[in-house]
Amino acid sequence: MKLSKLASGIAESPTFALNEEARLLRERGEPVINLGIGEPKNKTPIAAVLSSGAKLTSGEVKYTPPDGLPSMKKAVIRYTEESYNRLVAPENVTITNGAKQSLFNIFYSILNPQDEVLVIAPYWVSYCEMIKMCMGVPVIVTPEDGTFIPRFEDIERAVSSSTRAIIVNSPNNPSGAIYPPELIAKIVDFCERKGLYLICDDIYHKLTFDRNVAAPAYSFTKLDVENSHIIVVNGVAKLYGMTGFRIGWVVGPRDLIRVMTNVMAQTTSCVSPIAQAAAEGALNGLQSVVEALRLQIQNNRDVLLQEMKTFNGARLIPPSGTFYALPDLRAFNGNSVEVSRFLLKKALVVTVPGKEFGMEGHIRLSFAGSVKDVTEGLARIKWALDPTSPNEIYIGDKKMIRDWL
Repeated sequence: MKLSKLASGIAESPTFALNEEARLLRERGEPVINLGIGEPKNKTPIAAVLSSGAKLTSGEVKYTPPDGLPSMKKAVIRYTEESYNRLVAPENVTITNGAKQSLFNIFYSILNPQDEVLVIAPYWVSYCEMIKMCMGVPVIVTPEDGTFIPRFEDIERAVSSSTRAIIVNSPNNPSGAIYPPELIAKIVDFCERKGLYLICDDIYHKLTFDRNVAAPAYSFTKLDVENSHIIVVNGVAKLYGMTGFRIGWVVGPRDLIRVMTNVMAQTTSCVSPIAQAAAEGALNGLQSVVEALRLQIQNNRDVLLQEMKTFNGARLIPPSGTFYALPDLRAFNGNSVEVSRFLLKKALVVTVPGKEFGMEGHIRLSFAGSVKDVTEGLARIKWALDPTSPNEIYIGDKKMIRDWL
């Protein structure tokens, strides 16, 4: 069987691969703890449930416009005004099947073969694969000082005549870092001067801790949305814990939105009206659900930081947002794939190798679940790696004895 070289070269999602392995272990009755997936454990907001239920019971579940229902776009317009202090027109908004499809459709709409996109490490695993799927070239900019914050000089130096866009994800998956406002201001100014697109993956923009704020790129330009090169991606998956509804959106210049709408029309046609109704309900309903989720996740973060303080050899820069931490475990093993496989085999804990995010020697931990999972998961990791920890531990109802350190 002959397959496309382009498609065959796309890497498997490490998160989903590890989650599948964990699922199979659970089916065998193993007490697996999943610290790999970025999925809050909250229930869907009631406003979303009622809104989607009303749409379903109406029986009017048909095709929708490729760029989204007018009522859904109206909810995004209001959200953009309230969250970004920007007035946008319906022609500046398109609704997609999740923020993931937003990003792919953006890359497909702006890239010609061999065009470059600057990607700042650590980065979300799908950025580079999506860029390659659209026949572009990801150019990685990695901080050299051991932090997760790039220097503007390094970003500037990485730009070439082939550069088409820079993608910024702050708060950052996988590190939880928030980029300083002065850095965002410099990137915005640079993109405007050079005519580069600035793609802002803002999916975690309100999930911040300790009164930190993720400065929006729009704060640093005098241009309106129509004349700016800023493209904002968002959705309901993370802020509202609505990962299964697959609703994302893009705010950008109308010429880009028009092309993205054509891409949508020729691929997935449209977004489910039931899912759009749910997202409308979440955006138009009580926003206290976002703050409640943020507080729960911040508490989990605080528990994680306390547990990590007792972990000899691990280095962790405290996350300022999202629900991820990216500890440096090179003191134990510099190969993050081996570490993640070892932890799943010995401790029955799912993690994601840092190599997939451009940060070898680290692993990504998600603290989006319960406090119990965070506490017990870290205790197991410490038992498996830290020789100063107790030699015995209970995993489920089995007493385990460490015999490899």
